[in-house]
Amino acid sequence: MTLLQQSLRRSVSGFSLIEVLCAILIMGFGIAGLTFGISTALISSKESELQTTAALIAAGRVELLRADGFILEGEEEGGFTGGLAMYRWRQSVLPGREIDGLYEVIVVVERSDTEQAIYELRTLLFDPPLESDREDSERENRRGSGRQRERGNQL
Repeated sequence: MTLLQQSLRRSVSGFSLIEVLCAILIMGFGIAGLTFGISTALISSKESELQTTAALIAAGRVELLRADGFILEGEEEGGFTGGLAMYRWRQSVLPGREIDGLYEVIVVVERSDTEQAIYELRTLLFDPPLESDREDSERENRRGSGRQRERGNQL
């Protein structure tokens, strides 16, 4: 082998500085993208945990109303200690407009530090009126329908 052939062989056998820098740059972009993807997944997982816990708290408040056996109109609020200290809840019970004994229940779960709403649950619950209340409303309905009949006969 001649000296020229040996020098050509040496220049072909290694990587140049530009090739190494390009490989490092490509790896840097890949690692940055991977890091961004992992951090986004962790944030989404934490947000999902917050939403799930808030939904369970709201559903638990509604189940407590059902377990009481009777529904009282009004607003309540409260918080927690320990592991759930970051949550607060507000509950509103409003009477239904058309059906006697039907109540609209709204439970809002929010962060206790920022008071930002995390989850809102709206549902309807039925609590049959007591017999005396039902009899009074039936009497009112009979009086109203009797008056309508009288008006119809007069026309």
